[in-house]
Amino acid sequence: MGHRKVLVDTSIIIEHLRKQQKSQSLLFRLENRQILYTSTVVAFELWAGATPFSKQQEVQELLKLFTILPFHLEIAKQAANIYRDLKGKNQVIEIRDVFIAATAMVYELPLATLNVKHFNRVTGLTLFQLDELT
Repeated sequence: MGHRKVLVDTSIIIEHLRKQQKSQSLLFRLENRQILYTSTVVAFELWAGATPFSKQQEVQELLKLFTILPFHLEIAKQAANIYRDLKGKNQVIEIRDVFIAATAMVYELPLATLNVKHFNRVTGLTLFQLDELT
C-alpha cells in the first residue's frame, strides 16, 4: 500500500507534543504511513501557543515533517461558503477551524483531527479515519 496524503490539524500535533513517549502519538503513526500536509493556520496556532523558547524550537522541528499549504483566495472563498453554511444552521465553529477545513477541501485532502465533533459539522469535508492507524 502506497502512502496517502493527509492534512494534519493542530490537535494531532499538540497530542504529539504532550506525549512523553512520542512513538505512541498519532502523529508518529501518521508520519510512517502518510504524506503529511498542514496549513499556515495550523502553523500560526502552534507558534501562538509555543511561549517558552524550547517549545518554539520543538514546533520548528515538527513543522519540517510537513508540506505547509498557504492560505490563498480560493481557500478564503471556500471558508466563506463553509462559514455561511454553518451560520445558517446555527452550528458555527472557530474561524481558524473553518480556515483549516477550507484548506483541506480546496486541496482535496482528508483532515486528521481529534476535534471530530466540530469538523463533522462541515459539509463536504472528508475526515481521516484515525482508527486506520491501529
